[in-house]
Amino acid sequence: MLKKSSLVLWGAALFIAWNGLLLLFLWSRPPSPASPGEVGDRLTAEVIRLAQDAETELERQKELLRQIHRYSGLWGRRRGVRITPKPPPPPSPPPPRLTDPAGTVLPVLVMACDRSTVRRCLDKLLRYRPSAQRFPIIVSQDCGHAETARVIASYGDAVAHIRQPDLSDIPVPAEHRKFQGYYKIARHYRWALGQVFRTFRYRAAIVVEDDLEVAPDFFEYFQAAFPLLLADRSLWCVSAWNDNGKEQMVDVGQAELLYRTDFFPGLGWLLLAELWDELEPKWPRAFWDDWMRQPEQRRDRSCIRPEVSRTMTFGRKGVSHGQFFDQYLKFIKLNDRFVPFTQLDLSYLKKEEYERSFLPKVYAAPEVRVEELQGNRRRELGAVRLQYSGRDSFKAFAKALGLMDDLKSGVPRAGYRGIVSFVYRGRRVYLAPPSDWTGYDPSWS
Repeated sequence: MLKKSSLVLWGAALFIAWNGLLLLFLWSRPPSPASPGEVGDRLTAEVIRLAQDAETELERQKELLRQIHRYSGLWGRRRGVRITPKPPPPPSPPPPRLTDPAGTVLPVLVMACDRSTVRRCLDKLLRYRPSAQRFPIIVSQDCGHAETARVIASYGDAVAHIRQPDLSDIPVPAEHRKFQGYYKIARHYRWALGQVFRTFRYRAAIVVEDDLEVAPDFFEYFQAAFPLLLADRSLWCVSAWNDNGKEQMVDVGQAELLYRTDFFPGLGWLLLAELWDELEPKWPRAFWDDWMRQPEQRRDRSCIRPEVSRTMTFGRKGVSHGQFFDQYLKFIKLNDRFVPFTQLDLSYLKKEEYERSFLPKVYAAPEVRVEELQGNRRRELGAVRLQYSGRDSFKAFAKALGLMDDLKSGVPRAGYRGIVSFVYRGRRVYLAPPSDWTGYDPSWS
């Protein structure tokens, strides 16, 4: 038995053929002889009759098609097939969304408050941005500072300006009254990240503060590292910052060199929406960056960080009142050489491969004493290792060599498995724990 579609097609073909034959027959009949007047009257009557015949035949054919449709429906129900009308053609598809790692939109979220010098940050972002579509810039402003708002507004459509609506003071414990600013910063971060991931529904975001200047390859770096963050679940962020990135402590000739680090650096960092899903419900009321460095949040995950920083801070003024700025931060080397990261193989940063190569290199390096380093002796050894045995020896060596010596939940700045890689007097040094290291001690803080 024919299927429904075949019956319908057969009926339609019958309808067209019948009408074609009918009209051919009617128009081809020879006229009978008559006078000119009679010819005109007869022609008019003939046209009217033909129209009536055609209308009658059309109604007959419509009824035939209705019967075909009804019988095919009965047949389909008998066979257990549900007959549904043919749906209308789908509308034209919207422009394709950028969902592959090579095309995912990575917005830059600029956290602003009352620094009108945000212009310096925005100027560099706009100068080096390769694509407005791929890297939209969203400036989230807290504080309600009018001059800063005017500066942001002066960029017009080049940036999106959103404003944190709650400018009220936050009730804090009496002993934290002087830390009110840290509470407001945490509130602002929660609101702004919520806008990016909940309201705008981006897949990932790059977060920078309004006192950061970016390197020429800032966007290239994050674009290349993003697929790595997606692929390796032992990573939870990519940072543009090296905490020990003072010019004399990095190898500027290896600007393409990247590391894993267990320390959350911040200061220009990329996170995924999934991480915000995890952090938002328990976001802290204050000191959000140190909270990120706690074991409960880090969960043994690492970040990617560069040998040479892709951001530098020019903001001595802030809630921290210049803590670390004069001693460390103002000396951070900002990379000035474009590295085509998207053309490089970064698979060496995946956890298993990294530990297969990095750890043997560290522990194969000859061990030296701190006095030998300070005296610039045994240079023929090349890369060397300085071993510490506890919190106090780490802090003593770090201070003696010019490193940042503070620890957060036992993790040293820029450290991976307790190892801090840096350059001292022109040679590579690994400040490292013993090779049988078993993990961080949170009491080292």
